[in-house]
Amino acid sequence: MKRELSSWYSPSLDKEMPVAVYGDYGFALLLVPTAAADYLEYERFQMIDSLAPHINSGKVKVFSINSINNESWLNDNMLGEHKGIRHNQFNNYVFNEVVPFIKTVTSAETPIIVSGASFGALHSMNLFLKRPDIINGIIAMSGVYDLHEYTKGFNDDQVFFNSPMDYMPGLSDEWYLSHIRRSNHIHILSGSGSYEDPGAAGRFARVLYDKGINYELDIWGADMTHDWPTWRDMLPYYIASRF
Repeated sequence: MKRELSSWYSPSLDKEMPVAVYGDYGFALLLVPTAAADYLEYERFQMIDSLAPHINSGKVKVFSINSINNESWLNDNMLGEHKGIRHNQFNNYVFNEVVPFIKTVTSAETPIIVSGASFGALHSMNLFLKRPDIINGIIAMSGVYDLHEYTKGFNDDQVFFNSPMDYMPGLSDEWYLSHIRRSNHIHILSGSGSYEDPGAAGRFARVLYDKGINYELDIWGADMTHDWPTWRDMLPYYIASRF
């Protein structure tokens, strides 16, 4: 498998940001880390190994980026409003730097599907819903789509507009809705085992349903816990069967 590490100084985040790239061809799969993890998390936990058949066959080219959750929502020494500001800078990094990088090393026509597990699922969903014109779909695994789960009681407009469960029910802008509805790849997955919250997946799916947005809600069994073995089963299965 071809593996390349790239890095650049991000103007959005004012720091060096590395990216791991796996494969040569195929649609682009943008992986957002869980919680406080980094751009090599998916490699360390053998997700890249699990995806290897699809990477090596040219079905998918994988891009794995860093999180900055330790500098925002998981930083207990930071004011809540500053956490939101930092998170918006992360969004801008993805939209204005990562997406153009992906297009440069693939093509302007290459679809981008964003994916993440746990906290990464929330961020992935938020990224897709904010820019459905440049991100073409999502595979969200084991997510809770209410950012208040991570804000320790803090709430402001920045929390609201980065929390899909908050802003999606009131979204009426047809530009956003029409672009979101164009996607054939809105996949919301959850296990039913320890530390999973399939109810959160169902509640968010209902929000999409009420907006006339097509999606796939897939709740796996009680043997599927909130951990890497579950996600290593889910993501390769969806790459194989839906793309």
